[in-house]
Amino acid sequence: MSDNAKVSWDSLPVEIVTQILLRLPIKSIIISTSVCKTWKSIIQNPTFIPTHLHHSTTTNHLLLFSNLLSINPIFRVVATCNGLVCLSDDRLEYTNQYYLWNPCVRKYVKLPYPNFSFKNRDEFIHSIGFGFDPKTNDYKVVRMVSLRDDPDCRKDRPTVEVYTLSTGEWRTVTPVLSPICILHECETPAFVNGALHWIGFRRNEYDDYQLRYFVLVFNLGDEVFHEISLPELPEYNPNQDSSELSVVNRNSIALFHENCFRGFLDIWVMKEYGVASSWTKVFTFTEHNPEVDLPLALGFRRNSELVLEMQSLQLISLDLGNQNMKDLGINTYSYTFVGSYVESLVLLDKAANGAVTN
Repeated sequence: MSDNAKVSWDSLPVEIVTQILLRLPIKSIIISTSVCKTWKSIIQNPTFIPTHLHHSTTTNHLLLFSNLLSINPIFRVVATCNGLVCLSDDRLEYTNQYYLWNPCVRKYVKLPYPNFSFKNRDEFIHSIGFGFDPKTNDYKVVRMVSLRDDPDCRKDRPTVEVYTLSTGEWRTVTPVLSPICILHECETPAFVNGALHWIGFRRNEYDDYQLRYFVLVFNLGDEVFHEISLPELPEYNPNQDSSELSVVNRNSIALFHENCFRGFLDIWVMKEYGVASSWTKVFTFTEHNPEVDLPLALGFRRNSELVLEMQSLQLISLDLGNQNMKDLGINTYSYTFVGSYVESLVLLDKAANGAVTN
């Protein structure tokens, strides 16, 4: 073949080269930035990273598993979103350190210290949430802190701070915008439909001896709160019952309600997001032997299978429809995080905003 007959990559239309690059593995895309100026320009184009992310979320899906020892004995995984992993040091120690890390492009951003801090964490209930704001195409970390000892549950509002990746700064949400309530103890809120979801509670306005529990929703776009009722939970005891929210079907929330003293774990699913009447109990684990622990519900896979940590510290996947169980071949340790993960190029273009290569 003569030199004139050879096909040059530079002679291909940019549209075709872009489609080829979008389908390459992450490592190959990064290497491609050094092949030629044209490829580098295509990859660094502001539209390439979100286009690649869209392609990745529709064709590639992974189950992210981590435990406390596999990352660092100090940091835990808070949540994942679009290939970014949010890390916090609030598991063993507490020095107000947070990171956003993309393991695929080997870049991370260390967040500045928040505006509000406390030395004695036993006095506060603290929770960190992480998600993507489609309204501004920005990533946000939300920090909620409420007093642990507030017997009235009527006076205090949680302190709310929001970190945005685009600005690299924390800012405090106007106090009057946060509702008067206390956060229920939880590791991480559920992020779905552009909003974070916690469990909050306050005194019943008609009965001082009763607490009213509800889903506290914080919309990342408008940065406003609203509430969704929880299902009726008879004889709910905040000193014995454990409750967590999780994302299910990628567009709604589920409730894990456990009472180890009475030996049950109920799985509730909100069939229609935002409609309290659609809460449905889909599964119940019961254990009549008080010496045997119930399984720990960790979350849902993208196929809506429930991931459980068994007494043997192995992870299994449960199909709630046919109730089939599948061993995932993973053993856990002292802390376990299971979540959805997609490979992405997010942070590849953030060198100017403090992203560091690790």
